[in-house]
Amino acid sequence: MSTPATQVVDHSALKVNQTGIIATVLVAFVGGALFRPLLVLIPLLAIVLLLGTFAPQLALFKQFYFKVLKPRGIVKPRPVQDRPEPHNFAQGLGGVFLAVASILLIPLPVAGLALSLLVAVLAFVNLAFGYCLGCQIFYQLERRGLVRA
Repeated sequence: MSTPATQVVDHSALKVNQTGIIATVLVAFVGGALFRPLLVLIPLLAIVLLLGTFAPQLALFKQFYFKVLKPRGIVKPRPVQDRPEPHNFAQGLGGVFLAVASILLIPLPVAGLALSLLVAVLAFVNLAFGYCLGCQIFYQLERRGLVRA
């Protein structure tokens, strides 16, 4: 089996994406307790993550990094030889979980919020400790021949 090719991945873009996920879920969670319509941020975030998974130019938080934060020197680039596929898979997985959470918000709001918080916690673990559960799932699925880069 050949080793998949790496390319340069700007890990600062990934960190901004994780920060955006965490912030959006927390605003929806805390703000939704005071002003219920803020819960709409959960399905909107699901859409943003899923669109960004399949069309990187639509990845809202990453584009904010590339078009605003990086050019102004607010966040410095951190290019790393890496594979983008596991990170993209993890983003898509987060989007799927948030889509399910969005559906659950109507009949079972506590379950929907709990699932949303799980996504935010996993994004935080990746942001703070560099451990990406979605990437690990990708590697395991790839190893078993269930996904291809």
